[in-house]
Amino acid sequence: MVALMVGFSFLMALTRFEARREATVALANAIGTTALRAQLLPEPTRTEALKLLREYAQMRTAALTTTEKARVVFYARTAEIHEKLWQQVKTLSTKDNIVPSLLYIQSLNEMIDNQAKRLGELRNQIPEEIMIALFAICAAACGFSGYANRLDPLRSRLPSLITATLIAFVIFVIVDLDSPRGGFLREDVRPMIDLVASMPVIPD
Repeated sequence: MVALMVGFSFLMALTRFEARREATVALANAIGTTALRAQLLPEPTRTEALKLLREYAQMRTAALTTTEKARVVFYARTAEIHEKLWQQVKTLSTKDNIVPSLLYIQSLNEMIDNQAKRLGELRNQIPEEIMIALFAICAAACGFSGYANRLDPLRSRLPSLITATLIAFVIFVIVDLDSPRGGFLREDVRPMIDLVASMPVIPD
């Protein structure tokens, strides 16, 4: 039962960790495509859009290293940037530059969708009920092992200590994988960092 619960929980945590990584890469690609297509737009929309997109990408790299209160501010600013970019799209759709506008609208829509997917993956953690069951079963198994050792004083306690240590280590890894904003195994934001480095700097 311990092996089943540990393996099941580890698989859930690893699957969610990989899904968060893929969502970050997909969002970085969507932002990059939107920035490239924004360069086809007429001025002053082009400059304004590129400034907003660069700020948007920079915020994605900083969101994991800040407090929960600061992240709320980031998410509010994200929604504001979405709205500003969409208002620009509405203005462009009334003009004659149809092809660049349609390409830009498509990539902007994908960027917004990928952001929603990324947030969903960040919040998609192992259910508390499963984590409680995992802790309870492991604690019971270690308790029974210790009780069995107490009944037989001649039995070596080293195997039980090693097993308990390994179980505790695996549980630590599971919790770490399931916590994208804390611990050692954090979300990989290198795709966003590379994206920001490749984007043009627009002077104020």
